Amino acid sequence: MTEMTEGRGEGPLAGIRVIELAHIMAGPVCGLMLADLGAEVIKVERAPAGDDTRRSVPPEIGGESAAFMMMNRGKRGIVLDLKRERGREVLLRMLDAADVVIENFRKGTMERLGLGYEEVLKPRNPRLVYCAVSGYGRTGPHADRAGFDLVAQGLSGLMSITGEGPGRPPVKVGAPVTDITAGILAALGVCAALLRRQRTGEGQMVDTSLLEAGVTHTYWHSAIAFATGIAPGPMGSAHPLNAPYQAFPTKDGWINIGAANQANWLRLLEALGAEELARDPRFADNRGRMEHREELERALTPYFAARTTAEWLAVFDATGLPAGPVLSITEMHDHPQVVARRMVTEVLHSGLGPVRTLGCPIKLSDAPTGPLRGAPRLGEHTREVLAEYGYGEAEIAALLAEGAAIAADPPTR
Repeated sequence: MTEMTEGRGEGPLAGIRVIELAHIMAGPVCGLMLADLGAEVIKVERAPAGDDTRRSVPPEIGGESAAFMMMNRGKRGIVLDLKRERGREVLLRMLDAADVVIENFRKGTMERLGLGYEEVLKPRNPRLVYCAVSGYGRTGPHADRAGFDLVAQGLSGLMSITGEGPGRPPVKVGAPVTDITAGILAALGVCAALLRRQRTGEGQMVDTSLLEAGVTHTYWHSAIAFATGIAPGPMGSAHPLNAPYQAFPTKDGWINIGAANQANWLRLLEALGAEELARDPRFADNRGRMEHREELERALTPYFAARTTAEWLAVFDATGLPAGPVLSITEMHDHPQVVARRMVTEVLHSGLGPVRTLGCPIKLSDAPTGPLRGAPRLGEHTREVLAEYGYGEAEIAALLAEGAAIAADPPTR
């Protein structure tokens, strides 16, 4: 079950104009979040082929990249050749009137294009919030390096705590978690900078990175390392501070159990019919259960294996014990709670019609959030946006003829 999002009212960031120069994932996530919150986001893609995600990430839906459509829903699209003077002139006109610009190029790229923040953009538009998302941030010995999620996961320590245990190969988080989190952090920084601008009238630079996004995910593990001087290692699905808090195999799959405090531990034993474990001195409290976690896992596993996941969920739901299934992505899409929270929805793509997408994870009581439209076709809104910035028909035709801008043909479904 999906829900169309066309026709809603204004979001909380209505009236904020964002120019997105970003590509692939981290920067586009920032733009996606701001668009879901009501900002007008204009994605500026490079000529002639646009964002690399359009062609490098299969599968496709009707000739369009599924990944591109996910990351860029809710935005309008224009294609400019920033290596041409006329293309840069168009972008500067857009940035002169913008509230926010997002870019995730390597350090120095904008400066080489004559679009540096301190030298060019800030003097022209002091109210501009300039958001730079990079691999390592704008300072430090790695500031000039290109960043990738896999590399950031390793450097941030995430891959040292992910996986099944000592001696096994390093494992990354399945999702590109540093890319996505960096985009979310960037959107948070943009909102903070916009709020401060209301008080001061001045914009500023927002600077975050994949590395910092990865480090942020180590709050628990860094706390342990600070306190003990020992680096935690991988624990599979288990928790570094509480037990039992992990996945157990059932008769037909897996189930996650969150018996992380003493009350839930005793509730779990009663539900399993394993009250004798309450009298085992090894498992008397959480400290003992953590010290004997492997023995605890071996003791509990036979009980879980006796029933199916659904059967155990019915038992645990009746007792109020925190538990849940391990779902595939497609199973997650159909879960009633995911559907009820509007995390699966539909948007209208100009060439394909209704397309399924993920919804906005932020709900506000007095303002709508979520995507308004599908991702733009390459150059779909070039003519429209140029006209909004004061270019006449003859000027637009000249820009297109020169190659400084590229526009799409009208869609055919």
